[in-house]
Amino acid sequence: MNSRKQQLVAFNRLLDIMDDLREKCPWDKKQTFESLRHLTIEETYELTDAILENDLNEIKNELGDVLLHLVFYAKIGSEKKSFDIGDVANAISDKLISRHPHIYGDVTVENENEVKENWEKLKLKEGKNSVLEGVPKSLPALIKANRIQDKVSGVGFDWEEPNQVWEKVQEELSELNEEIKKGTKDTIESEFGDVLFSMINYARFINVNPENALEKTNKKFINRFQFLEKAAKKEGKELVDMTLSEMDVYWEQSKKMFKQ
Repeated sequence: MNSRKQQLVAFNRLLDIMDDLREKCPWDKKQTFESLRHLTIEETYELTDAILENDLNEIKNELGDVLLHLVFYAKIGSEKKSFDIGDVANAISDKLISRHPHIYGDVTVENENEVKENWEKLKLKEGKNSVLEGVPKSLPALIKANRIQDKVSGVGFDWEEPNQVWEKVQEELSELNEEIKKGTKDTIESEFGDVLFSMINYARFINVNPENALEKTNKKFINRFQFLEKAAKKEGKELVDMTLSEMDVYWEQSKKMFKQ
């Protein structure tokens, strides 16, 4: 592992390289905040993939890609004479100190929940009109629902027990079933959304990250289905020509191969 001095030297090296690229590379010279935005989103998802795979070497590599983007944005900011990487670091440091009075002040907390409650209260004191202002509009819906519920919980708007939330899930499922029988497309869609929202809320109460849980199921399904495809090809068969019963044979085999 690198010492703090070595880490600072490495970071300074990255800043120097960014200066060179911005001055000499035709592609890097053309980039703007807007042009980098979609690439940053892509890099962030690649980082989350590496985290779910628990691939430490790939996490390191993807963190480097994300760090490059942060340095790139700061470089553009300095060219606009608006801010530089030092301003970015100081701003987040000041925010962390301000929002952790139990570390840098005289506030006492008993647990993680009290830390979260103080965090949301401090943000309101900073001038925010709503605890939900910090939820990005462009977040994927599942992640956004989870963040919404987490934030309102931070100011005490929450259920008391997991069983209450599970009862709400059952209630929403019942309402969805009724709309499926006699409702319109819009009312069915609305009730389906309520079911998803309540399930995401329940996940929070049983300490499950719904985004991670769903993505792991996605990966599991992909692994199982690709096993099915390969097994069929070994037998000289194509899935489109097979019956569902024939495919189920390979599917059951795949479930033994990929349990998670």
